Amino acid sequence: MMRKAQVNGSIEAAPRAMIVLPRREGYASDQAGAIALLASRLAQPEDIVVGMRISGPVLPGGQFEAVPEPGLPWRWAREGVRYRIGVQQLIKKFRPDLVEVHNRPAMAHALARSGLPVSLFLHNDPQGMKGARTPAQREALIRKVRVVTVSRWLRKRYLEDVYTGDVDVLPNSLDLGALPPRPKAKAPIVLFVGRVVADKGADRFVQAWGHVRKQVPNWRAVMVGADRFRFNAPRTSFVDRVEREAEEHGITIAGYQMHQQVLDIMAMAAIVVVPSRWPEPFGLTALEAMASGAAVISSGSGGLPEVVGDAALTAAVDAPDELEEALLSLMQDSHKRANYAARGLERAQLFDTHPAIRRLQALRLKMVNRAGTPATP
Repeated sequence: MMRKAQVNGSIEAAPRAMIVLPRREGYASDQAGAIALLASRLAQPEDIVVGMRISGPVLPGGQFEAVPEPGLPWRWAREGVRYRIGVQQLIKKFRPDLVEVHNRPAMAHALARSGLPVSLFLHNDPQGMKGARTPAQREALIRKVRVVTVSRWLRKRYLEDVYTGDVDVLPNSLDLGALPPRPKAKAPIVLFVGRVVADKGADRFVQAWGHVRKQVPNWRAVMVGADRFRFNAPRTSFVDRVEREAEEHGITIAGYQMHQQVLDIMAMAAIVVVPSRWPEPFGLTALEAMASGAAVISSGSGGLPEVVGDAALTAAVDAPDELEEALLSLMQDSHKRANYAARGLERAQLFDTHPAIRRLQALRLKMVNRAGTPATP
């Protein structure tokens, strides 16, 4: 029986997709990064999610299949080549209606030879990716695959100096109904969540708290994160230095936490700081913080302004005193803090998963119909 889905108010056949994760992206609750979490939210029950073999509990969403190791003559090829060959074997096995590749332009270009419609979902700047660094590469790619970005900022980066083709924008999303309940009164906690790397501004968060903490003795600061999205993340000299300085300033260091635990902490925190130096392709942490009812302080890099709009305080991360002043303005003014929290909650409604799923289904149908490929019965 053909699977049905509601698209633009009508019931239509829903294509079955094979969702290809980046090779290092774990599809398990204790290994998931932003890409895996988004794929989990959007994947339909009949979709096939493929990635490297995992040991932890599989994320919900779709049917997970580990990419097999190819035999001869590919056994001694590079890891990326072996991964691509394994994905191609799964395409032949499951015969999906279309293929969705996340964040790997070269993989999407190679899989387009399968004859199936292929879309490339970009979560990071394509100009730093293999197979999309130059305008010529991006122009050649867009002739073969449908390109989808998670922000308008990424769309602009893809189309820079590209003269043909178009790019769809499908922002990241959250299942707002599945978030932990918020307490009636938020705890006086200032929270940093993210990778403990310079690009994310972890060191600047520590420095700013060190400058303001004596003026707000009833508040405390918490840092959640590690160098990578996993429990066994490597210890780096940067992590060692930041954590040492954080301890000196009385910051609670929680280390890596699974996504559900992060959301539980966000539900309690009154303020969440997103001090990214690098241009954030989207800014999922800021969205999660707003949806959790926290007042948000954000840098203005990359796609972050598209996410927070006017619902967050913006501070230039490395500008003298800006982050400190933003922190104090929220911690010392409960009305201002409540106002930003309320605006953030309203803003987060724009990014609910359920309308995002409908937009994705409409895009899938358009691709399949354009290719003349009937949905799998």
